[in-house]
Amino acid sequence: MAPDLSRGTVAVVGNFDGVHRGHQELFARAVAEADATGLIPIALTFDPHPSAVLGSRPSPLLTTLTRKAELLTRLGAQHVFARRFDLDFSRWSPERFAEELLAGELSARVVVSGKNFRFGKDRSGDSELLAELGARFGFVARTAEARDERGPLSSTRARDAITSGDLLEAERVLGRRHALEGRVLHGDARGRTIGFPTANFDPAGVVLPPDGVYAVVVDLVADAGAFALAPGVMNIGRRPTFSSTSGENARIIEVHLFDLARDLYGETLRAHVVARLRDERRFSGIGALKEQIGIDAARARAATEGILREVGTAFG
Repeated sequence: MAPDLSRGTVAVVGNFDGVHRGHQELFARAVAEADATGLIPIALTFDPHPSAVLGSRPSPLLTTLTRKAELLTRLGAQHVFARRFDLDFSRWSPERFAEELLAGELSARVVVSGKNFRFGKDRSGDSELLAELGARFGFVARTAEARDERGPLSSTRARDAITSGDLLEAERVLGRRHALEGRVLHGDARGRTIGFPTANFDPAGVVLPPDGVYAVVVDLVADAGAFALAPGVMNIGRRPTFSSTSGENARIIEVHLFDLARDLYGETLRAHVVARLRDERRFSGIGALKEQIGIDAARARAATEGILREVGTAFG
């Protein structure tokens, strides 16, 4: 059933990849204005990301659509609208975007966007045009840009930090630790044979930090929400000690969870990346690998001690 928006909305508009601190500031302003005016705070985002439709090589995402909606709801959006972005929609004029979608479908009385938000055919609409169109179609347009001492808070900045392995910078921009989420897949059970069973999962399309070993805190994601499961140690890479006969191992993500004895196959996990422990490397044999995994596990326990709480209070 479509929500009743008849009393009008404060619509925050953007791609919101990562739902970083800049997005959080936009929503704080929007929710405050909605509370003061009796309007409904909502979010309008786009799926798939426009770069996947218009770009030749789209960047990996910081958050899946489901995760994005979860985070936007926590920020106070009463409804999250994911407008399908396809070639037809990309050809809408800025006027049609403002009249049909914002003023019409979403009953916007206030539209909040980032300073660099672009809309309409060939990205021809900007903040100045949005204000002009708002005056014509019955809404007020507000823009803002969040910055810190290093510059604008942006999805690109967070993505660059993650791919370079700068987890502290990524957390500074996101306002929380970066997380990888995916369904547990069948693996080859090699970890179990050496005393460190792992869960393999595929966070398809989400940006990954560099190959290596990481301390993580892992949630179980279910229909009722996300719940803290266990701390652990995660490996991203190609497991060079177990190299294939062709020498071309696929890149995998596997996590060993501490003090947890249960079958996770088919479940969805969310691994919050707490700290990078070391680079991935090849060992001389299974004995040397087991010894190093024991060291990694001890370091991961120390790094995650005291932070395992429910995801809603610990990680946002």
